[in-house]
Amino acid sequence: MKYDYITLRERPEIKETAAEWFSSKWGVPKEAYLECMEDYLSGKTEYGWYLCLDGDKIVGGMGVIENDFHERKDLAPNVCAVYTEESYRGQGIAGTLLDMVVNDLRSKGISPLYLITDHTGFYERYGWEFFCMVQGSDPEPSRMYIHK
Repeated sequence: MKYDYITLRERPEIKETAAEWFSSKWGVPKEAYLECMEDYLSGKTEYGWYLCLDGDKIVGGMGVIENDFHERKDLAPNVCAVYTEESYRGQGIAGTLLDMVVNDLRSKGISPLYLITDHTGFYERYGWEFFCMVQGSDPEPSRMYIHK
């Protein structure tokens, strides 16, 4: 399959669609995504938004924000909202996007990157290492990973 991997800066006209897509996956208000996307599109931050498109359909995506709802404010920036549509999983979409994020931010002098997840075994395939446990909004701590 041939997909298009883009940053939101390459297709700013789809920001509303992208914000709605992320909101539908994570239950975070669309406005919160739009605010972060606007900061990226206006150049206020280099913390970007990355998408995989099948034609005009968003099938995978992730963003980078300062803090992904956890207590460790010193561990920034954070890859967030990692999602691939269920019917598209197992094709390397998330891995390609993760590599794209790491390479893009490294080229801008931003490293390391962090992310929180409950998954084990997945992120390690793409060069991420378990770093520590962090307290987020859930009662149970989450796993924090680092990519140097």
